[in-house]
Amino acid sequence: MPPVSISADSHPAVSSPAARFESEVILSNIREVARLAGVSVATVSRTLKSPERVLPETRDKVNAAVEQAGYRPNLMAVQFRSRRTGNLVILVPTIANTFFARVISGAQQAAQTAGYRVLLCDTQGREDIEREFAELVHNHQADGVIQLRAFDPFAEPCHNLEPAPIVNACEVIQGGRHPTISLDNRAAAKAMTEHLIGLGHRRIGLIKGPKSSPLTRDRVAGYQDALQAAGITCDPALICHGDFTLQAGHDGAAALLALSERPTALFCENDEMAIGALKRIKEQGLRVPEDISLVGFDDIPFAAYCDPPLTTIAQPAEVFGQKAVEMLIALIEKKPLAERHVVLPFELALRGSTAAVKHEK
Repeated sequence: MPPVSISADSHPAVSSPAARFESEVILSNIREVARLAGVSVATVSRTLKSPERVLPETRDKVNAAVEQAGYRPNLMAVQFRSRRTGNLVILVPTIANTFFARVISGAQQAAQTAGYRVLLCDTQGREDIEREFAELVHNHQADGVIQLRAFDPFAEPCHNLEPAPIVNACEVIQGGRHPTISLDNRAAAKAMTEHLIGLGHRRIGLIKGPKSSPLTRDRVAGYQDALQAAGITCDPALICHGDFTLQAGHDGAAALLALSERPTALFCENDEMAIGALKRIKEQGLRVPEDISLVGFDDIPFAAYCDPPLTTIAQPAEVFGQKAVEMLIALIEKKPLAERHVVLPFELALRGSTAAVKHEK
């Protein structure tokens, strides 16, 4: 039997999924929107699907008419035709970290502006969870992934599927194959250590982040670079392991202050550890910065409200999220990237927690 041909005007008893989706769109009020805006139905469709291809004044007319008519395009039909869901997955190691919360805020605002939604996954750094949520792309439930940790959830490619759009931001994979957005953590840590050395400090304690983190590796390297350049021997006893938490800062400060020759300054690899360290310093009856200088990294909102306000490295957390979304959408929409590896700037936020070293008489 030859194949049956069904014309666009025919109405088969059992329609295809595409026909059912299209009929839902046709039954919508799109013609009323066109009438109110004084444009064609094609212009309305183009405005809703690709607003960047429409003149701003026309886009404004259509958007006003959409509101006036109460028109809501059928989401499933739009997704079926465009093969996009409008969903972006963000994999965050821990949402409890204030820095990551700011990154997510920037990403959310950029996604909303571009007409996308954010699906947030707090992975606790677990690879199985990251792989599971990344698979939403291959299951057609999301369009792309932003990974905020140095792990590639698509490291084992599915040979029958297209490579999934992914951007790696903040904690990036060294030599990774995906577009990245990062900070020069080594240069930033070097600059902060040089600031302390410039104040006369030579015994500078360092409370590190997690061993597995590239951020830890780069910040330790920057600390060591500055010491070496100043002719100061790096004393392993002054380096303490941490994990970017308040408790780690408190415990690390306790260990370093217990040394027979305690440091005159503490450099914590993030602000949360610095705040924990500040509490421990005060518990021991010491003053910041009169008895010991203290610095952090990130410039979270709490840093400026500590007593004293915390000297730290300011990095543009919200811009990480914004840029990551912009790069990911470009990948999804198959547009060229101006840069595949973006390095954002940092600044020294100098506040009241650092001072010149006090020499004993």
